[in-house]
Parts: sequence; C-alpha cells; structure tokens
Amino acid sequence: MSSTEAAPAEPIQLDDADAFDDRVAENDVVLVDFYADWCGPCRMMEPAVEAVASDTDAAVLKIDVDVHQALAGEYGVQGIPTLLVFADGEPVERMVGAQSEQALTDAVGEHTA
Repeated sequence: MSSTEAAPAEPIQLDDADAFDDRVAENDVVLVDFYADWCGPCRMMEPAVEAVASDTDAAVLKIDVDVHQALAGEYGVQGIPTLLVFADGEPVERMVGAQSEQALTDAVGEHTA
C-alpha cells in the first residue's frame, strides 16, 4: 500500500529512537543515514544526502550514532557513514562509507520506481 503523501523534501533528524519504526513505516522508501557530527566523510556527504531528500521520492532519516547508539547497534552499524535503504518497512540495501550522490540516487531509485 503506497501513501499519497509526498516524501519530505528535507532530511528528517531522528530525535526519539521510539519514532524510528513509525518514520520508516510512514514512507514507501526511506534512506537512513547513520552519522556523527565529528565524522568528516559524513559531513562531506551532507549535500548528497540533502539532494536525495529533495530530488527523489524517498524520505531521508538522519540518525546521530552518538545519540542513538542502541539503534545503530540494532542495525549492525560499525562504521560511519552507514546508509540503509528501507522499502516497505524492510531494509533492502546497505552502503558503508562515503557515497556519491549518484550512488545514493541509484540505490533509492531501484525501490521508488
């Protein structure tokens, strides 16, 4: 079942770990960006992550691993940035390390057809 609401055009900062499942369920495709403020590659990827939010039908959810360590552990995040693509509430793709905007767009594009 697909939602009629458009995905948010800007990345969503996860404030409450309990809201994670709801955020993923609210959108057909979600790019989840596990990052930290002190992570250089994470900062370098910021424009690419923002572009995915604004230019694709996927929602983008940013998760600070320093704040949400349990959630990062639950999804096996060992290095950052780690990006997960969720489709219909299930993780379908994992990318570790800095990615190009094209790689991110392609990853979500496979699931937003």
